[in-house]
Amino acid sequence: MKWIIGTRLVAVLILFASPTVADVVGEREYFVACAGCHGESALGDGPLAGLLNIETPGLLQLSQANGGTFPFEAVLATIDGRDGMRAHGSAMPVWGERFQISASSERGETADMVVRGRILSLVTYLQSIQQ
Repeated sequence: MKWIIGTRLVAVLILFASPTVADVVGEREYFVACAGCHGESALGDGPLAGLLNIETPGLLQLSQANGGTFPFEAVLATIDGRDGMRAHGSAMPVWGERFQISASSERGETADMVVRGRILSLVTYLQSIQQ
């Protein structure tokens, strides 16, 4: 419960920050952590997609597959590992440690706040590219 409240608080902070900052951070996170499998165009055709033991999904139709509404919390749970999505032979995502290891701030935010902000930026970016 605390995680959800904290996540929503960080989401509100991101939304009230300059949209270009959130967009840039989210897009950068996508290209670093997701594009290898999901592809630069998010069609599921990244250069590593063929190495996975599951079909890599495209990410442009998430809203369409959810009745026209972007499934923000479901996408968040997939990225942060709470939904148990299987990929690479283990739980998805494989990037959870990457977010934690590289999380740092010079402005006093905790590592947890930085990680949540980066993941929320990524989810917001995915929402912005829906068709």
